[in-house]
Amino acid sequence: MRREGNPEFIEALARGLDVLCCFRPGTGTMALSEIAGATGLARPTARRILITLEQLGYVRSSDRGFSLTPRVLDLGSAYVGSMNLWDLARPHLRELVDNTDESCSVAQLDGSDVVYVARVAVPKLVTLAVTIGTRFPALQTSLGKVLLAALTPDDLDKVLAEPSRSGVTPHRTPERDEIDAMLRDVRAKGWAVTDQDLAPGIRSVAAPVRDGDGGVVAAVNVNAHAAETSMDTLVDHHLPLLLRTASAISADWAAWQARPLETAR
Repeated sequence: MRREGNPEFIEALARGLDVLCCFRPGTGTMALSEIAGATGLARPTARRILITLEQLGYVRSSDRGFSLTPRVLDLGSAYVGSMNLWDLARPHLRELVDNTDESCSVAQLDGSDVVYVARVAVPKLVTLAVTIGTRFPALQTSLGKVLLAALTPDDLDKVLAEPSRSGVTPHRTPERDEIDAMLRDVRAKGWAVTDQDLAPGIRSVAAPVRDGDGGVVAAVNVNAHAAETSMDTLVDHHLPLLLRTASAISADWAAWQARPLETAR
């Protein structure tokens, strides 16, 4: 049990979060038996948790089973709001979109996935829908390569051992020796590209967003369709603009991080 590693661990809270997280894209309504099976909980335990979540407004029940309510979005919005990331990135992303005519995003690492926390999109031909909160396997994205390259060797091993929770099957998965070589290249260059690794037709370039101490806290990318944008255009034209944007967001992040905090009176 997870509580064995830490006497302060609250198993009941973890089980409640497990129930919320078992609702994946496309699942919609789930029966009690499905939720119990997905979380490994006994049906009575899963039922009590669902009743609690329903009373709190995060879950609704029907004859067909249980489904999430929009209130769940408050959890993600609280994170983005507390980090102030979207407010910092938005004007820079808009300028980058204006200069490239491509969709641009900011993402952070969550386990072996990237999770999108900010995005400005343009109407383009795409094969995968992306919104705030969307997650993709990190290895197959330029955003993920940048974030994985910033990890220590031990942390990288732990992350790569975790299964993806994105629900997306990558177009291809590299072997470990290829991963190590790829991340060394990213560290040396300071940016990363992908060309249809996640899905056919999708290519992108990404750069790191750093805090005031130089640590990588996020990544920002330019995403394009292979039928419309060549790799030469992506690297020769879009990359310099992207690097300038990443530097501007990093500077704003560092300034926000160093802001004087209000003291309680």
